[in-house]
Amino acid sequence: MRSIVMMFSLGGCAVAQALCPVWAPGRVETEMMALAKQLSAWDRAYYEQGISLVPDERYDALEKTYRDWQRCFRPESKPHSPTLAKNGKVRHPVPHVGVKKLSDRQAVARWMTGKQPLWVQPKLDGVAVTLYYQHGKLARVISRGDGLRGEDWTERARHIPAIPQQVTLDYDPLVLQGELYLRMTDHQQASQGGANARAIVAGAMRRHDLSPLVEQLGIFIWAWPDGPEAMPLRLEQLSKAGFNIMKAWSKPVANADDVANWRERWFHQPLPFVTDGVVIHGTPVKGAYWLPGDNTWSAAWKYTPLKVSAEVRSIDFPVGRTGKTGAVLNLLPLQLDDKKVSRVNIGSLRRWQALDVLPGDQVMVSLAGQGIPRLDDVIWRVQKRVSPPVPDAGAFHPLSCFTYTPACREQFLARLVWASGKEALAMTGVSRSSWQRLMQAGRLTHLFSWLALTQDELRQTPDITPARADWLYHQFSLSRQQPFRRWVKALGVPLPQRALNAMVDNDWSTLLARQDAAWQQLPGMGKTLASQVMHFLHDPQVRQLITYLDEAK
Repeated sequence: MRSIVMMFSLGGCAVAQALCPVWAPGRVETEMMALAKQLSAWDRAYYEQGISLVPDERYDALEKTYRDWQRCFRPESKPHSPTLAKNGKVRHPVPHVGVKKLSDRQAVARWMTGKQPLWVQPKLDGVAVTLYYQHGKLARVISRGDGLRGEDWTERARHIPAIPQQVTLDYDPLVLQGELYLRMTDHQQASQGGANARAIVAGAMRRHDLSPLVEQLGIFIWAWPDGPEAMPLRLEQLSKAGFNIMKAWSKPVANADDVANWRERWFHQPLPFVTDGVVIHGTPVKGAYWLPGDNTWSAAWKYTPLKVSAEVRSIDFPVGRTGKTGAVLNLLPLQLDDKKVSRVNIGSLRRWQALDVLPGDQVMVSLAGQGIPRLDDVIWRVQKRVSPPVPDAGAFHPLSCFTYTPACREQFLARLVWASGKEALAMTGVSRSSWQRLMQAGRLTHLFSWLALTQDELRQTPDITPARADWLYHQFSLSRQQPFRRWVKALGVPLPQRALNAMVDNDWSTLLARQDAAWQQLPGMGKTLASQVMHFLHDPQVRQLITYLDEAK
């Protein structure tokens, strides 16, 4: 949330506790100065001109990064907070206290212990304000600011139809705190996210001229510092005063399961506003005792963001079975939905170069289909750009690394994993780690050398238990019974599955005797692919492997 002071941590639902970068003092100064300068530029546009230059989640993530750096390198310094415009700063009659962020159901249950009665409300994603009434008339509307002082928004607020200009409540003066929000139609948080609603509201209220958007704003009162103690009576009186929406969105809860049920329901249910979680309310103390950050009677349980930020720790460049070099970012671990994510594959070496992402950079990550981590954006690049060693992409190709060498480790391992996989020899329980142990023990020299391993040799392999060795030997033996087509697949011949299924060849000599025209007669085979198959099969290394297979089987 882009608030001026964040009193509490974001909790375990977003980003893991940051580790301090290992930087020399000179670099600390350079990196912190650059990020502080960028945050200040965004702050000026947002707080003085009402313009949001970046999405909320990007600003929030980078502000958190800066605060993490402060804790690492300048623990004595005051946490970063934007500077408000110098004019129009007004003291709140009752300070805004903020709410503690709870990370999960267990934390909610612990917080609720001994507190009753309790109510839950949606946590609207808007802009916090104070409404101040004197003699029943709206006298002042103040933005949250730093919790003690904010900006005077009274004139703009008078054009918001949802804010009553006069109330008939037996309280004078009357102080209410709530959220200015963008009214929506059937907004579904689960699929639509935050929709940048908070920035839209802030922009409308901070523009120098009157924005037509103010007519689309609503107000949700979530605090009445000195109002009735009982929530039902409080809601009833607020409703009679013209603040109608809270009554329908305030639910009594007895335990964490109740809170979780409403939280899940509101996450998927069409709503008239944007939310970023739920708030649990107990019985507050009198307003005279309210201070920023000192709130024991309410707490928030935010939704897991659809996107979260993470620091790139290092970059791996795995080489695949066909020799293509990819790029994988190793991240400071983060939580996305129910998954802990520490790596994200960004595709080819060329895409990595185009993205210009290096260790120390901040990236935004989400989950794609089937829960696969996906890089959405590079949101901050460190000033000192140190590129890791990059493998020579030209050294690897579809006909390289059929035999093991240290330089060929990645591609050779990928070939083994492919050969034992379900599309080829379908060896049950023969995993990548199994092949790694055999490679480390020097048991493998070429792609099919495992066929010659004896049961005793497997049993004597370090880090492989006797039971595991026996299982591997059993699977290696069973592979000999696999149909010829599966051995063609295991070798890596670049045949499409349709062509492989239609092929009647049942031995290597028949396969090698095929000419270009014969290959082109198979489904899915054109002239180019037929030429690639011929080139592959007549490579000297491949011919040696085929000879070995003929003799081994």
